[in-house]
Amino acid sequence: MKFSGLAARRAAAFGASAAMLAALTAGLVASPAQAATAKTAAKTAAGPKVSVSAPKASPGEFDGSCPVKVNFSAKIKVPVKGKTELAYRWLHGDGSKGKVKVIKLSGKGTKTVTVKQAITFKEDVKGWEAVQVLGPKKVTSKKGYFSVSCEKPLDEVRTNWDFSVSARAWASPSSYVGECTPGDKIDFVGLIKVNRPSWVRYRWVLNGDVVDYGKIKVYDARKVGFGISPRHSQRGWAQLEVLRPDGAVSNRAYYKVWCKDPAPAPAVKVSASSLVTGTNNDGCKVGAHATVSSTGAAKVQWTWAVNGQSVLKGEAAFDGAGSKTVALGDLPLTGDATKGGNVTLTVTGPNNSEAITQSYAACTPVTPTPSPSPSPSA
Repeated sequence: MKFSGLAARRAAAFGASAAMLAALTAGLVASPAQAATAKTAAKTAAGPKVSVSAPKASPGEFDGSCPVKVNFSAKIKVPVKGKTELAYRWLHGDGSKGKVKVIKLSGKGTKTVTVKQAITFKEDVKGWEAVQVLGPKKVTSKKGYFSVSCEKPLDEVRTNWDFSVSARAWASPSSYVGECTPGDKIDFVGLIKVNRPSWVRYRWVLNGDVVDYGKIKVYDARKVGFGISPRHSQRGWAQLEVLRPDGAVSNRAYYKVWCKDPAPAPAVKVSASSLVTGTNNDGCKVGAHATVSSTGAAKVQWTWAVNGQSVLKGEAAFDGAGSKTVALGDLPLTGDATKGGNVTLTVTGPNNSEAITQSYAACTPVTPTPSPSPSPSA
């Protein structure tokens, strides 16, 4: 089928690429799928509430060398109950419409779907994009505006008095191995040099995509940069491009990232030490004290036993690594226990148990001190 002259002129005014022209051609004739979708949309006009955000362009305002790829994205919220088909298409600023696309959803509740498209522009253009949902209910987003201004190459003859600029780039560090958590992991630094003071417009390209812009005053040399925080292992390159007042392209700054899972925290261990026993002959009693330690936050249960029989229990709480003293107060002894024996302290933590034993001395009967005899009277 031939592309109509009107549509071609509108596409040219919009600055669309060849791929875009093909998409527009496909949109001129309604396919059976589109017709069916339109009928479905008509039947569900009073159906569930569907919302769609205004598309966002990245970059929204471009000023530099062309061609340039502009990415568009929008979010569609759809109530889902069982199986639902989401039908949508892109609306373009030149009045044309994109091909209808259908996404099958299932489950229950409101689901958010992000739809995307990319258009490459080769010349100046100002326009907008919108998303039209056709089913399960027809709704159209607000317009998302963008602009592209293509820098024209200089054709005049250059002299020794002309402005000149150079650019160099590097990654710091160029290699990263470790946990991939939020925060910059790779910083890219660029050095711009000029032969006379000037305002310089530049941009950064990461793996072929424009990711950052800037405009700075450079007197002789000046550094610029940006950073990335990869969430998965990867490798690639970044390049610094000077756009005006003269063009320059740096070397490629290569980088690589190896994401590793964090090392598991060591298991908390508990222990008992420095057990000291003492026999109190006054009433034949035994007492003891010892040190309970933990390598991390934990609750530690401890048990005192005399000659294998549990006599006292307790618990010590640790907010972190540390040590505490636990004591066994004077315990009366009877029977064979008065002849000496053993005191044992057992500690139990979340991951281990440990026991420590110390003997105690037999009770020694206390010999009463004799009262002095009265002196004979003179």
